[in-house]
Amino acid sequence: ERIENDSDHQMPVAKKARTNKQSALTWKTETEVDLVPQTLRFVPSRDPGPQLWSTDSYTPLSLFKLFFSESAVSTLCYNTNAQVARSIERGRKYRWTDVSVSEMYRYFGLIFYMGMVKLSSINDYWRQGSLCSVPFPATIMSRDRYRSISWNMHMSHPAADKENDKKKGTDEYDWLFRVKPLMDTIRLACKTIYHPRRNLAVDERMVACKANTGMTQYMKAKPTKWGFKLFVLTDSSNGYTVDFSVYTGKNYVATGNGLPYDTVMSLMDKKLLGSGYHVYMDNFYTSPKLLTDLIDMRYGACGTYRDYRKNSPQNAANSLTKNSPRGSIRWIRNGPLVFVKWMDTREVSVCSTIHPAYTGDNVQRRVKTQDTWSLKTFPCPAPVTAYNQYMGGVDLSDRLLQYYTAQHKTLKWYRKIFLHFLDIAATNSFTIHKELYGNMTYKEFMEQLITELCGVSPKIPEKRASSDHVPVPGALLSTDTRKVASSGRRICVHCKAAHGKKQQTPWKCQACDVHLCLQLTRNCFQEWHKAL
Repeated sequence: ERIENDSDHQMPVAKKARTNKQSALTWKTETEVDLVPQTLRFVPSRDPGPQLWSTDSYTPLSLFKLFFSESAVSTLCYNTNAQVARSIERGRKYRWTDVSVSEMYRYFGLIFYMGMVKLSSINDYWRQGSLCSVPFPATIMSRDRYRSISWNMHMSHPAADKENDKKKGTDEYDWLFRVKPLMDTIRLACKTIYHPRRNLAVDERMVACKANTGMTQYMKAKPTKWGFKLFVLTDSSNGYTVDFSVYTGKNYVATGNGLPYDTVMSLMDKKLLGSGYHVYMDNFYTSPKLLTDLIDMRYGACGTYRDYRKNSPQNAANSLTKNSPRGSIRWIRNGPLVFVKWMDTREVSVCSTIHPAYTGDNVQRRVKTQDTWSLKTFPCPAPVTAYNQYMGGVDLSDRLLQYYTAQHKTLKWYRKIFLHFLDIAATNSFTIHKELYGNMTYKEFMEQLITELCGVSPKIPEKRASSDHVPVPGALLSTDTRKVASSGRRICVHCKAAHGKKQQTPWKCQACDVHLCLQLTRNCFQEWHKAL
């Protein structure tokens, strides 16, 4: 007792008053009625939905170009060509012709194709003569050309990179400089082309990468545990990515309110969105200060929270215990904030400025009694019901990104983020197309986008049967036996292409309609068809 009294005397007056105030609070049960909070008037700055002309018709490619416009791709080509020129100056040997805008779009098409048709390595997409060969990539671009563009893909100008690298170790160094030109373009497009509906969700998204950049993070609770962490704002109704930011790790500039607070505040742009929005978040972000400041901005918020957060009721009486029955509810209201605890398989803590504590909602759970499973109904707090309903927007967005992701192994960290930008553009384009027409699955949308990017027909022409490739005389046989061996002789296309020789032959391929040598010592017919 003496030790406790001594420590009590040493406690600061403000902290002691706060502790006593929290101890005076008592958790209420679902039988006690909570106040219904004032409903915020929903005043978006634009009509929610796609911000496009209703009279125009939009294809998958035209929607994709709203994110990767010809101007943005032209800048990408310019910086990529500049990177190659810099590499050549350093002594690298390339067979290179400047990449054009149309060729870059075809390159995007191949990346998306590889996301739909998974093979173990890039080389396998151009490998011929095997059971798992795919003919499409070779008709769009050679393997070496594809790899050359991949190696040199650059979103910023190399000369500007050099200037930024000189600042490394100082506060002026920009960790995201290599991705920022394209990132700013994509973020602006996401916010401009579509205006979200009322319910939004904030969460983290991981882009897989183990490069030692100083920005990669480890999150054991995520399916992708190592990589770049993105903070994402999505529309809960359809998973559209409204805005995002890339976390730079220990290089983050603190403002004094903490990273979770700053993240949500930066994503909730009142000038862009308007007022009256409801935003849902997990326990990484939720704090009484954040929710109070959001309500001052005319934004409602709801999210799971951690009990040790400052100004949360930590020592209140009548709290839930480990032995509390399933479905038990406790709540405390503190002005606009309502703190709710609910016992499911474990204790769930939620804080909200939108909902009352309990409105009579129920949930069904499978319960095992006497070796048999049965459905049983339990009461559920209103904030928990809404949280489960609207936090799914981020999950929907992540599922779309993973179905046919453009991500694959690469040596450059910034190329991983570039591939994620392609994923965002494709999934957001599909979401808008679904809002406008709703007549395509995601797979059908991606197939059409690939054919439009690559400039090909969606139907692949039937491959000729190998039985058609047989040697036949190049001309009608002469009745004069002295001229049989010489009539109809033409230059062999393989000898000319492979060796630069003008060898003449009377034989040609019936299917290919080209002349080819067919001799014991020179079988151009066989060599030619190996490459088909």
